[in-house]
Amino acid sequence: MNVWIGSDHGGFELKEKLVRQMKEQGHDVTDVGCGAADNVRYPYYAVEVASAVAKGEAGRGILVCSTGIGMSIYANKFPGIRAALCLTPLMADMTRRHNDSNILCLGGKITGEWDAQRILDIWLNTDYEGGRHDISLGLIAETEKIHMTGNIWNPNDNSISKRP
Repeated sequence: MNVWIGSDHGGFELKEKLVRQMKEQGHDVTDVGCGAADNVRYPYYAVEVASAVAKGEAGRGILVCSTGIGMSIYANKFPGIRAALCLTPLMADMTRRHNDSNILCLGGKITGEWDAQRILDIWLNTDYEGGRHDISLGLIAETEKIHMTGNIWNPNDNSISKRP
C-alpha cells in the first residue's frame, strides 16, 4: 500500500518509528517531513498528505502532531478526506470498518509507541465493511459537494489548484 506520512515537531519521534515499522512490513512509504524535532507548523505537512490522498496519489495517509487534534482538523478540510484521530485500537478498527477513514491521525505526545504501532497495524489491515455505512458516507459526499469548492492550497508557492 502507498502510504504518505507527515508530522510536526510534536510528532516527529513517533513518525520516525512508524515509518520504520511500515517499511519493515513492505509498505511503500512517502515521508513528507518534518525532518527534525525543530519547531514547525503542522499545516505545512498536513497539506502534503491530505492533498496526496485527496488527489489519489496516496492510498492512505498518516499525520502525527502532539495530540493529533490539529492534524485531524486540518486534514478534514479537504474533499474526500475522512481523517480520524485514534487513541485506541478499537477506534482504529471502527473508523476503518464503518467510516472508511483514509487518514490516521495520532498524538506523538499522548500515545505511547506500542499503542501507536498497534493502532497503525489495525488501521492498515482493516477493510471497510460497506453496506449500511455507505449511506453515511454518501451523505458526507453530498455535503462536501455543497460546502467545499474542491480547491487545494499549495503552501510552497501559495497557489490554489482545482482538484481533478
